[in-house]
Amino acid sequence: MTKDLKRVVITGLGAITPLGNSVDEFWMNVVSGKSGVGMITKFDTTNFKTKFAAEVKGFNAGDYFEKNEARKYDLFTQYAVAAADEAIKNANLDFNKLNKNKIGVIWGSGNGGIQTFQDQLEEFFRVNKHPRFNPYFIPKIIADIPSGVISIRYGLRGLNFSTISACASSNTAIIDAFNYIRLGKADIVIAGGSEAPINESGVGGFSASKALSTYNEDPQIASRPFDVKRDGFVVGEGAGAMVVESLESALARGANILAEVAGGGMAADAYHLTGTHPDGEGAYLGMLDALEDAAIEATKIDYINAHATSTMIGDESELKAIARVFGEHTNINVSATKSMTGHLLGAAGAIEAIITTKAIQNNIVPPTINTNEVEPEWKGKFNFTLSKAQAKEINYAMSNTFGFGGHIATTIFKKYKV
Repeated sequence: MTKDLKRVVITGLGAITPLGNSVDEFWMNVVSGKSGVGMITKFDTTNFKTKFAAEVKGFNAGDYFEKNEARKYDLFTQYAVAAADEAIKNANLDFNKLNKNKIGVIWGSGNGGIQTFQDQLEEFFRVNKHPRFNPYFIPKIIADIPSGVISIRYGLRGLNFSTISACASSNTAIIDAFNYIRLGKADIVIAGGSEAPINESGVGGFSASKALSTYNEDPQIASRPFDVKRDGFVVGEGAGAMVVESLESALARGANILAEVAGGGMAADAYHLTGTHPDGEGAYLGMLDALEDAAIEATKIDYINAHATSTMIGDESELKAIARVFGEHTNINVSATKSMTGHLLGAAGAIEAIITTKAIQNNIVPPTINTNEVEPEWKGKFNFTLSKAQAKEINYAMSNTFGFGGHIATTIFKKYKV
C-alpha cells in the first residue's frame, strides 16, 4: 500500500552572497535593488576580457573554523559550512533532542574546488612536476565534500550526497530533499549549494565559452536580464542553505515555518552542451512538471524568480517557455535577481530559493535592476518588476534554474497555512 506523502516545509535559511553574509543583510539589499558586482580583487585581470564579478565581501573563515581545520577545505566548502550554520541556527535546531539518523544533507555544486585544483597544478609544474600534492587535495576538490563536512560537523547520519547539474545543482538538491522527506526517508534535510569560481580558471573558462559580459566600463549594470543590450552573465560566488523539514517534525518541535514546498519539476533540453533550447523546450517541461507535482493550475503562481542570466539566447528561450506555460496570465510578476547577485552557478538555485521564500513571507516581489529596454516582443506581456520591488500578495512562487548540459530544475513554494 502506498503511504500518504508528507507535507514539507522550510524552517531555516542561511546565506553567504555578494550582497551580504547573512540572510537578513542579503534580503535587505535584494529588496533595495543593490548590485553586488564590482571589479575582481581575487586575481590580476590584466589579460582577461572580463575584469569584474560578484564577489563575496568580508568573509572570514576564522569565524567558522579553527585555523588548522580551515586549511582542509576549499573556499566553496567554507562557504557551504557558513551558510549551513546560519540555517541551522535560524531553524533553532537542537540536534540533541532529535533523531540524527533521520537528518540528512544534500548539497550541490557545479565546479567543486576549482581554486584548489588550479593551485595544486601550478605548484606541480612550478617544482619540475614533482608530485608534492597536499594530502587534502582530493577531498578539497570533489563536489560531495560540503555535504560530508556538514554531516560530520553535526553528527547527522541520515542520507548524504551531492547533486551536480551545473547551474541547476542546488535547486536539484532542494527538490531531492523535498522528495526524500515527503516519502518518509528523512525528517530534516540541510539542502543547498555553494560555489567559489572567481579565479583565473573559472573566469577564463567561462570567458572562452563567450558566456560572460565584457561591460567593464560599468560592472554594476553589466547584468541586464531581458534587456536588448545584454551581453552575457556576471559570474558570482557564495552559498545558500535551507532547512527542509517534514511538517510533522516542524510542528512537534514548535518550529517557525517560513514557507511550504509545493512541488518540484525536472527535465532536460536535450539540445546543446552549453546553450539552451531556442524555444525553451526543457524549461517548459520542467515548469509543467512542477505545476503537476504541486497539483495547481498555472494561474495560481503569483511570482516567478527567473533563471535569466542576461545572455541573449538564454533569456529569450526562458520567456518563450514561460509564455507557453502561463499564456495570457500577464499579471504574473517575473524578476531576475541575478541582475543584483550575478550568477552563482551551482549555488544560484539555493540563494534564489531563499529569495523566493522571503518574497512569500514578506509579500514583496524583488526587482530586476539594470534593464532599461525589454526586448520589444515581450513588452507588456509580463510584469518584469523593473528597478523597484513591488508589494504583492504572494501565495505561490516559482523558481527556475537551468544548467550546462541542458539540466532543468523548477521549484514551487507556497505560503504556509495550517
